[in-house]
Amino acid sequence: MHILLLILGLILFISLVVVHELGHFIVARRNGVEVEEFGIFFPPRIWKKRIKSKKGDYDFTINALPLGGFVKLKGELDSDTSPGSFGAAKLWPKVKIMLAGVTMNLLAAFVILTFTALVGIPKLIDKQFTVNSDTRLTKHAILIGYVDPHSPAQQAGLRVRDQLISIGLSGQSQNTINTPESLPKLTRLYAGKDVEVRYQRNDKISSAILRLRSTQEVDNSKNTNEPKGYLGVSPTEYALRRSTWSAPIVAGGLIEQLTELTFQGLGTIIANLFRGNVHEASQQVSGPVGIYVILRDGSLLGYQFILMIIAIISLTLAIMNVLPIPALDGGRLFVTLAFRISKKPLSQRTEELIHGTGFVLLLALFALITFVDVGRFF
Repeated sequence: MHILLLILGLILFISLVVVHELGHFIVARRNGVEVEEFGIFFPPRIWKKRIKSKKGDYDFTINALPLGGFVKLKGELDSDTSPGSFGAAKLWPKVKIMLAGVTMNLLAAFVILTFTALVGIPKLIDKQFTVNSDTRLTKHAILIGYVDPHSPAQQAGLRVRDQLISIGLSGQSQNTINTPESLPKLTRLYAGKDVEVRYQRNDKISSAILRLRSTQEVDNSKNTNEPKGYLGVSPTEYALRRSTWSAPIVAGGLIEQLTELTFQGLGTIIANLFRGNVHEASQQVSGPVGIYVILRDGSLLGYQFILMIIAIISLTLAIMNVLPIPALDGGRLFVTLAFRISKKPLSQRTEELIHGTGFVLLLALFALITFVDVGRFF
C-alpha cells in the first residue's frame, strides 16, 4: 500500500507544478496574451504535442529536468510591444498573469487542507490550529522518530516509523506505550533486563526481544557528545484529528500558521548564511531528492500525511514565488513595478541580465541542495 501512496504523492507533487503554470496559462489567454509553450519540467525536451485552439495554438511539452515547469508567453520581455505579446499588455493584466500561479498554489493548498481536515489531518506542528468544538481524534499512535545506531533497538531490527505498542519483561505482562513520555519511564524501569517490545509495521504486529542498556551505561553517557537511551529510540506522537463544518476554517488557520513558520524558517536560513553557517542553512531546505524521501517515508503513515505534505509544498511554492527573487514570479513583478514607479524604460538587455543571472543562481542553488540531499538521505 505504501508504494501506491508514494506514487500518489509524486503524482500530486508534479500536479502542483501543472496547477501553478495553469494559472499563468489561463490568465494570460484571458487577457489576450498568446501562449507559445506549456512545459512540464525544464528542457531538454522529451516530448512535444502541438495543441490547436480558438485562442491560439501552442506547444505542450514534457521535459527532462524536474525543476518545476513553465509557460512561455509571446514577447515575455517588457520591451516587446508586438500585438499579443506579454510586453504589450497593460500593467494590471501583467500583474494578474504574474500572480496567477501563486493564486493557484494558495487555492490548491486551501482545498487540500480542507479535504484533509474532513478525513483526518495529522498534527505536525506545535499548537496546530483546530476548532475544538468540531474536532474528533480518530487515530493516535506513538512512532519511532529516530533509531540510535548500535543501540538495542537497532540491533533488534526496529525502524523509523514503526508504531510502538507495548513493552514488558520477556514472557510477562506488557505495559502499553500511550505517550512519548511514557517510554523513557518504562525503559528506565527495566534497565539492563531482557524485554519484549511489541510494535506495528505495515499493518502487521510483531515482537522484538532485546536487552536494554544498563542504568550505569546510560548515566555514563550523559556528559558525552553522544548520550544514550535505554532502548535507543526517539518516540514521537502521531495523531489524526477530523473536522466537519469547520474544515475550511481549519484550512485557513493552518495556512496562516504555516506561512508564519515558513517566513521564520527563511529568516533562520538567511541568518545562518550571514554567519557563514552554510552547512546549517543547507540542512533546512530540500529539493526534489529530499521531497522524494519525505514522501517515501510519509507513505508509511497513510494518505492523510501525504496530502498534508503536498499542501505544505503548494503553500511554500506560493510563498517563494511572491518573494522578489529574480527569475521567479515575484522577482519579475518587483522589477516591472520598480521600473514603472521610477518611470524609466526597462530595456531588453537589463531585463535579460536581471532574470538570466537569477536563473543561473537558482540552478546553482538547486544543484547544491540536490548534492546536500543526496549526502543527507543516502
